[in-house]
Amino acid sequence: MALVTTTEMFKKAYDGGYAIGAFNVNNMEIVQGITEAAGELNSPVILQVSKGARNYANHTYLVKLVEAAVKENPDIPMALHLDHGDSFEVCKSCIDGGFTSVMIDCSSMPFEDNVRITKQVVDYAHDHGVVVEAELGTLAGVEDEVCVEAGKESYTHPDEVEEFVTRTGCDSLAIAIGTSHGAYKFKASQCTRNEEGILVPPPLRFDVLEECIKRIPGFPIVLHGSSSVPQEFVKIVNQYGGNMPDAIGIPEAELRHAAELAVCKINIDSDIRLAMTATIRKYMAEHPDHFDPRQYLKPARQAVKDMVAHKIQNVLGSAGKA
Repeated sequence: MALVTTTEMFKKAYDGGYAIGAFNVNNMEIVQGITEAAGELNSPVILQVSKGARNYANHTYLVKLVEAAVKENPDIPMALHLDHGDSFEVCKSCIDGGFTSVMIDCSSMPFEDNVRITKQVVDYAHDHGVVVEAELGTLAGVEDEVCVEAGKESYTHPDEVEEFVTRTGCDSLAIAIGTSHGAYKFKASQCTRNEEGILVPPPLRFDVLEECIKRIPGFPIVLHGSSSVPQEFVKIVNQYGGNMPDAIGIPEAELRHAAELAVCKINIDSDIRLAMTATIRKYMAEHPDHFDPRQYLKPARQAVKDMVAHKIQNVLGSAGKA
């Protein structure tokens, strides 16, 4: 099976009450961990590449890694997606360079500018058999080159979504309902603490999601900033020399509920980074004489695989849906 667009996988996900995991990739071990989990669990998957990943690993290397993963997992639908493209030029480069899906993120711009640039990307993408994700509303937090200060984020306005989708022709829409980029999604003042002293984030705005569903029924919705920042890995990072106070994510039960509604794509990046980093920190502390990267990257790759398998089975609900 060659790389596919997200059109068919989103239709099945919407009708089936599950979501497709969109996992950010930066190197070989991450690609392998993600796709091995998806292959063993018979789950469709989206491999997404940010502008920062392209700068780090080079566009050509990333595309070839994904092509290798397709060859190794011929029965699994895989899409290669640009995450947070910030211009027509970046999107065009990825469309011309083998991606099957791109995101144009003009959510920080005025509505009319967002419509205009998104429409430009959609027209070019559709002429080349590529699908487009757009965004309304802005998420707080930091991820690669995306940075929005807390207090400057904005929820999606449901009364805008129908006009936006109609005028742009986009294929899916990322909305803001309270998720946030990175491992530090909320300030302590925004949260409560449970009996163990761990921060509990404010709940997602399902009222916004449900109103958007009413305005664009049957249309695939996307959630960014949806890592859950598992506390067991935060603890390992801190235990072995790290410093991640009050790192907090989105509760997995809320993400599962979103997947049961109209959310067809859930983005996960920080959880993979956290699993890898925690595993490597622990390994290096326990094996100070080791210096072969293969020694510590092998368990790190397994940690990615285990994390993705958990998400597929317990959060996304996409196991067995390939």
